[in-house]
Amino acid sequence: MPDLKWYVIHTYSGYENKVASSIEKAVENRGMQELITEVRVPTETVVEIKDSKKKEVERKVFPGYVMVKMEMTDESWYVVRNIRGVTGFVGPGSKPVPLTDAEVSKLGVEKREIVVNFEVGDSLKVVDGYLDGFIGVADSIEPENDIVRVMVSMMGKDVLVELALDQVETLSR
Repeated sequence: MPDLKWYVIHTYSGYENKVASSIEKAVENRGMQELITEVRVPTETVVEIKDSKKKEVERKVFPGYVMVKMEMTDESWYVVRNIRGVTGFVGPGSKPVPLTDAEVSKLGVEKREIVVNFEVGDSLKVVDGYLDGFIGVADSIEPENDIVRVMVSMMGKDVLVELALDQVETLSR
């Protein structure tokens, strides 16, 4: 199983889509689908108002950058680094540094599907983070924002804390 991680590539501004498609073509031509699995140019849809007309426009979230999920080998580094428009990997010197899982999650590069199997009022156990082991009651749930607010008891006081959905699990009913 390859050691796939997300890396950030710096490109000439305006070349992001060209670089992404060039990497995909190179991967296909060289049969490197196991080493380089995904290429993304993070975008967002925004509403622009021009001459009192609303128009939805797709805008690059990080102009000048492309995200690549790959196993870092000499061959994969060489292929990506030598694509026209690529100025280098993000990292100190010439050493590419992969994004951490937290960064990948925060940047929204990879959408993880989290199944919420609890409701407001259910007892939950915190399974990750600084409150690991605490038990509380679900106060509100926002699956679209990956957030659950839990009322926990700390030193005799009830405190409302905000956690990621994957930081809690239901206590068996």
